[in-house]
Amino acid sequence: MVFFEVCGPSEVIVVSGCGGAKPRYITGGRAFVWPLVQQSDRISLTTMTLMIESRQVYTQLGVAINVTGIAQVKVHGQNKEMLEAACQQFLGKSDTEIESIAKETLEGHQRAIMGNMTVEEIYQDRTKFSQHVFEVASSDLINMGISVVSYTITDVSDDEGYLASLGRSRTSQVVRDARIGEAEATKDADIKKSLAEEVTMRSKYFNDIEIAKAAREFELKRAAYDIDINTAQARANLAYSLQEATTKQRIKEEQMQILVVERSQQIALQEQEIMRREKELEAQIRRPAEAEKYRLEKLAVANGIEAILRAEAIAESIKLKGDAEAFAIEAKAKAEAEQMAKKADAWKEYKEAAMVDMVLDVLPKVVAEVAGPLSQTKRVVMVSSGNGEIGATKITKEVLDIVNQLPSVVHSMTGIDINQALKGQKV
Repeated sequence: MVFFEVCGPSEVIVVSGCGGAKPRYITGGRAFVWPLVQQSDRISLTTMTLMIESRQVYTQLGVAINVTGIAQVKVHGQNKEMLEAACQQFLGKSDTEIESIAKETLEGHQRAIMGNMTVEEIYQDRTKFSQHVFEVASSDLINMGISVVSYTITDVSDDEGYLASLGRSRTSQVVRDARIGEAEATKDADIKKSLAEEVTMRSKYFNDIEIAKAAREFELKRAAYDIDINTAQARANLAYSLQEATTKQRIKEEQMQILVVERSQQIALQEQEIMRREKELEAQIRRPAEAEKYRLEKLAVANGIEAILRAEAIAESIKLKGDAEAFAIEAKAKAEAEQMAKKADAWKEYKEAAMVDMVLDVLPKVVAEVAGPLSQTKRVVMVSSGNGEIGATKITKEVLDIVNQLPSVVHSMTGIDINQALKGQKV
């Protein structure tokens, strides 16, 4: 049974065995492999990217720095001897193992070269350092069948700030040199500028003199021309002004005639309007006003007569009413006088009895007036000490006590003892 093996352009098939024959190397092709007789292996030809980091490596002057480089390596498939060497070294190993071996080799050479150079050499001439590492590492890796495609430094640093100090020092030197160079360049430029300005000013003044001469001649000729032109222009302007004034005078005269005619027409129209307004006033205001005046005069005369008659009637009525009232008052006075006379006679005859009768007649009214406030009261609040009467009995008793005091009041005011008079009537 025959096996058919195929590989791409980025790998190599190694066929070995079959009676001690040398291995066959097929790159990007195909091969027949006899089972149990031959053996096939593969090795990759792809480029491998390695990051070479060297931390805290002491340089030639004892300064520890960190260097990071990037290397591109691959198994060299075009050189048969290098391919055989690579197969001897790495056949059967994975790509990771091959990368690890190449990385360790490169890092060792990188550290060795760092120890033989100063920090300034590494930092300032990275190309030299990279070239040195490339050459030294390539010689060893070629023996393994690996070629270094490229190598470059990506970063140089330190943990003590040495590079920063070196950069500041260098920056100061560069700034100083730049300022010196700038000052010298400025000085040379100023000198050249002054010389150029001197030449320029001389040329300018010469040109200005020539221009002034030409301008003077031009102005003189132009003045002469202007005199002639202005004279002709003045004559033309004068003729034009005279003609213009004459034309304007004619136009003014015609305009005045037109205004006179218009004014005459306006006066005629105003006179007609005045006559119309007079007639209109005569019809609408004056005649109605005269009629209204006549009506008001007649109405005033009628109202005056009416007022006189009404006043006379009122006066007569008042007089009659006064006479009637006087007669009534006189009659009432006579009746009251007669009543008073009779009452006086009665008082003379029944002096004390009449007064008692009057007091008794008034007494119920006094009692009613005393009890009147109680009838208007909506709520009565009584406070008792608990020894006397309470409630309605208490109120009634107080009212009766007030009434019992009336005989004493009457006696003090009139001298009549009502109690004694009542007792006499009973006897």
